[in-house]
Amino acid sequence: MTRTVGDFGLACGILPAGAKNSITDVPGVRVGHCTLRDGDINTGVTAILPHDGNLFRRKVTAAAHVINGFGKTVGLTQVQELGTIETPILLTNTLSVGTCATALIRDAIRQNPDIGRATGTVNPVVGECNDGPLNDIQALAIAEEHALAALADAHDGAVEQGNVGAGTGMSCFGFKGGIGSASRKFKLDAGDHHLGVLVLSNFGRRGDLVLPDGRRPDPRQTTEAERGSIMIVLATDVPLEHRQLERVARRTGAGIARLGSFWGHGSGDIAIAFSTGNTVDHDETRDLVPQMTLNEARIDLLFRAAAEATQEAVLSSMLSAIAFTGRGGTHRTSLADWLDGQSRAG
Repeated sequence: MTRTVGDFGLACGILPAGAKNSITDVPGVRVGHCTLRDGDINTGVTAILPHDGNLFRRKVTAAAHVINGFGKTVGLTQVQELGTIETPILLTNTLSVGTCATALIRDAIRQNPDIGRATGTVNPVVGECNDGPLNDIQALAIAEEHALAALADAHDGAVEQGNVGAGTGMSCFGFKGGIGSASRKFKLDAGDHHLGVLVLSNFGRRGDLVLPDGRRPDPRQTTEAERGSIMIVLATDVPLEHRQLERVARRTGAGIARLGSFWGHGSGDIAIAFSTGNTVDHDETRDLVPQMTLNEARIDLLFRAAAEATQEAVLSSMLSAIAFTGRGGTHRTSLADWLDGQSRAG
């Protein structure tokens, strides 16, 4: 069950959420999961599709921002160089990045037999976090079929959150983490627009979490180094070019900082952003191609939306996650259970 910050009387910022309060409020965006849970195997794949067409043929404008680079992603170099994404985005565990990349390549070739022959190769985009404490990551349980299952599961409804897909074995601030999503709605030129965020939360030291109302759910400080990670996927229907998207992606860091994260040495904190408002035709024949872009004097609105939605998405990942016992009896409690207990005690 998805539980939101509003269910606990919390608020992240001032902008209103979209109807589903998830990344799928951005028209065309779809999300799917494949979850593996069997004994010590607690892992999975989450897929984010910018639109329901052929992404290789109709790419979306994109950018990436590395907050702290202790991560093992695939595809970000080309995203930063060319400013586009041409496959779905897959999230999984650290040691399954290669498998998911191969699945994306095979799927792109299936749709576009000219890849690598009559036209260029394809750039798969995959992000990861280390779910090792709760999952037997050495088992390499993720297969290509699981990546394809997540793609097949993709839909534009409210995003399932918590212990699901790539988030199955993740931890956050000493609690159970996982998949979380949130969105913000605003007007530009009198029209409604959305910015949505999906996170794979697996970061933060025990004792560092700060809720929006100032409470610290677990005041026990740890001397352990920060070795977690967070993958942030940001989508918007506002027409943005690559440089503007990178600026917006950078503001997701403000959202995780509000929660108490300081982006430790061993943490991989990475944001990938795309706009459905500008697409690039792989087979374009014109020399000059028109594109819409946001008036930069209005970009603060998107900066705020990115920070607020990221903060809320992380909290939603924890509030939707149930208490979990994984590999070797390793246990993570639920933040929602702690807050429920506070309500009963009050």
